[in-house]
Amino acid sequence: MRRRTGIVIGTCAVLALVGTAGVVTSAGAGERASGTRHEVAPPGVAEPGVAGHTPAAAGRRAAPPVTPTTSVTSAPSRGPSEPDVSPSGAPASRNRPLESTTARSAGRQRIGELLRVDRLLGDVGGPRREEFAYPGASYVKVHFDRLTMLPGDYVTVSNPERTESYRYDESDPDGRWAMSITGDTAVVEVHRKINPLGLRNLTGDLGIGIDKVARGHSRRAPARPGREESVCGTDTSSDAVCFESKDPVAYTKSKAIARLLINGTELCTGWRVGAKNRMITNNHCLTTSSEAYDTEVWFNYQCAKCGGYDVFKPTKVWGDQVLATDKTYDYTLFTVDGFESVEKYGYLTLDTVRPRKGQQLYVPQHPSGEPARIAGSKDEAAGNCEVDNPDYTGYAAHSDVSYFCDTAGGSSGSPVISRSTNRVVALHHFGGCPNSGVRGDLLAGRLRTYL
Repeated sequence: MRRRTGIVIGTCAVLALVGTAGVVTSAGAGERASGTRHEVAPPGVAEPGVAGHTPAAAGRRAAPPVTPTTSVTSAPSRGPSEPDVSPSGAPASRNRPLESTTARSAGRQRIGELLRVDRLLGDVGGPRREEFAYPGASYVKVHFDRLTMLPGDYVTVSNPERTESYRYDESDPDGRWAMSITGDTAVVEVHRKINPLGLRNLTGDLGIGIDKVARGHSRRAPARPGREESVCGTDTSSDAVCFESKDPVAYTKSKAIARLLINGTELCTGWRVGAKNRMITNNHCLTTSSEAYDTEVWFNYQCAKCGGYDVFKPTKVWGDQVLATDKTYDYTLFTVDGFESVEKYGYLTLDTVRPRKGQQLYVPQHPSGEPARIAGSKDEAAGNCEVDNPDYTGYAAHSDVSYFCDTAGGSSGSPVISRSTNRVVALHHFGGCPNSGVRGDLLAGRLRTYL
């Protein structure tokens, strides 16, 4: 097993942005050292996408390159019969925003920032415990550039209360992210095994290297310049749990969606498609097995009470292998590691019938990375959450269906579900009012052999 999953606790409360500086403390032999508090350096030009730089430690070896795992792609070229224009003659994709914010090039919403650190734990005479504290952060996620341990040794990453904890050992590769810790503090601790003679190994090559940390923005922080929201009129979406009694089918279906935390700081939505170990999201969210391997998949990230503050304890697993991906039809099909722990949340099914105009819809999603919400109500006029144009142009002619259901940055990859069949009629990817998604019947045909 590559990584071990722990318990996550969060809140649905509206949080203020407390501060931007983080605090790192370290201790040797598992004890908290006095006077060893270090402020993270102010943001600097360290490398693209990484802010805050501290000098490299002497004698640190460079992390080996990460070898991407194999993926199968299927991205056909657009032919003459699939022009990149809308029915009105305007370019289809170039004048419509992906559901993203500042990560415009990747089409993913950025929900955190990277900080450069350079810490070495567990070497001879060095500290074996380090605390990374960033007041106001919604999560803290460390990146290991070095995991050199003896058999039997291991390292844990946890919150201070140890209610969420993950374990890594010598079998885990260098150059990988640890699972995020919910909240503003992560504690990294090295645990050494004593040899039969009762002596510690004094090999100088041992050590746990941490080269960067991802810090999540405070929950419900003010929107940043360039954010593309696609609330068409008044936002009528609600916490998913609000549907538990008034629309239990929609609530149950919402359990199959997941919050995707990609490469430490970026966000999309994904969902289980079919009964097998299969997840689907947009191609503009992730495309390779290497990206999937660094993607956290959060199931059951939902408010526990309608309009309340507490959330259910999410189950976090890692993405694994990309099975198929296509840029034109903007999908990526992938598996997860630890499927047995998320199988209980159920799955959705693609509708093989072409959507029709006026068909009422609902969209479970993680807009702006928030706990699951659902757009589209039952037993009343669907209003803007219905099929507006079943023959809409996305990246290709006739590829999409359009609607005015309320979505936001982070909703990319959400399922658009028919109220009459409770099957997925579109894979959401474009905002802009109308919003649109790739037709489910087209995806069903392309993915039949995988499902």
